[in-house]
Order: sequence, then C-alpha cells, then structure tokens
Amino acid sequence: MKTAIITGASSGIGAEISKKLISMNYKVYGLGRDFSKSKIYSKDFIEKICDITDTNKLCKTIEEIKGDNEISLLVNNAGVGYFGPHEELNPKKIHEMVSTNLEVPLILSNILLRNLKKNKGTIINISSVTAREVSTYGCAYSATKSGLSHFSESLFAEVRKTGVKVVSIHPDMTKSNFYRNANFREDNSQKEFYINCETIANIVQSILTQDYGVVITDITLKPQKHRIKRK
Repeated sequence: MKTAIITGASSGIGAEISKKLISMNYKVYGLGRDFSKSKIYSKDFIEKICDITDTNKLCKTIEEIKGDNEISLLVNNAGVGYFGPHEELNPKKIHEMVSTNLEVPLILSNILLRNLKKNKGTIINISSVTAREVSTYGCAYSATKSGLSHFSESLFAEVRKTGVKVVSIHPDMTKSNFYRNANFREDNSQKEFYINCETIANIVQSILTQDYGVVITDITLKPQKHRIKRK
C-alpha cells in the first residue's frame, strides 16, 4: 500500500482526491484545520489536525508521518483566496495567501523530497487557471498560484532524472467552498458553468495511472461556458 499526504483534505477538492486515492489503495494522511464535517469513513484515511501556516507544527507533523511511512505522493491542495482591488486587502490576508498557497508547498516538497526520490514518487500541486492569466481583482492570489506553477516546472526539471514526477493542475471555477471569502461564486444553474471536485479527483487518478516514463506536467481545466454569480 502506498502512502500519500494531502493538504486541505477536510472538504472540497482535497476530500474528493482523498476518497479517490483510498479507492486506489493508498493510505492517506489528510491535513486540515477542522474535520468535524468530514465524510470520509475509512481506516486508510488518517486525519491530522494542523494549521499548516504554523510551519513549526507542520514540520513536526510531517516528521511524525515520515517516521512510520514511506511517502509516495504529496498533493499540495490547500489554498486560500481573497479578491478585490489590491489596495483593499490587508497585510494579514496577503500573508495568509502567500503562506498557504506558496510557502507551504515549497516547505513540504523540501522535507519530503528525499522520500519521494527513493520511491520515485509524485508531487501534485493544485494551482489555478489564474496562474496563467491576468487576474483583475485577484492579482495577489494569482501571483501566489503563478509562483506555485513556476516552482512545479522548475522542480520537475531538477528532479526528473531521479524518477520523481511534478504536476500542476490549473482548475477554473470549481463548485466548492473556496469562494467563501469572495463576493462571487460559481454559477451553479448549469453544469457547463463549473467544474466538480470529483472531476479534479479523476484527473489525479489519470496522472497516477499514466504509462511508465510518461509525465503530464501541466493540466488546465475549464468549464465549457464561463459565468460567475455575484453574491
């Protein structure tokens, strides 16, 4: 049985990826702040309550996991976004986005890389379509995701000879609780207006079942139609 670590595993995209990995015979360590509403019922899903922006606690948690497991997969899924004119943000919100969306994936990749090299493992970074586009009213958020995507490309170039795969997934509007801090959300009046979390989990499965020696390094997912709903 392979072992995976996934951040932001208590709900949304992270929960669906966790369920998919369990169905693929992975043992999953899910990191999150609150699992009280989690609906993952499996002995192979181990909840780790952790504020990942507390890097000292994060590193300690990962070392505990590493002590008993050989890690084959890291999914950097946790993300936070604040939207609006940049001047209306505040330092706390900017720090939270930089820490959650960029710093934490860099740290986790750093402390798990030796394990992943040993096991010819995979790092999957859940980025955003905004990493590739101009993002009015979300320039700080998109900057963190752009940094994550660039990190993925550079890290793959660095470690590909060791057998480690590094993949970025760039989802567009997804039906989840991600937009809780925004004055808009996905328009769920038609399925063509949004992506389901289950779809992203299926993409993760596809990445992990590619033929040996083949790496899909960059995947962008967009709904067929583009429409958002103002709150």
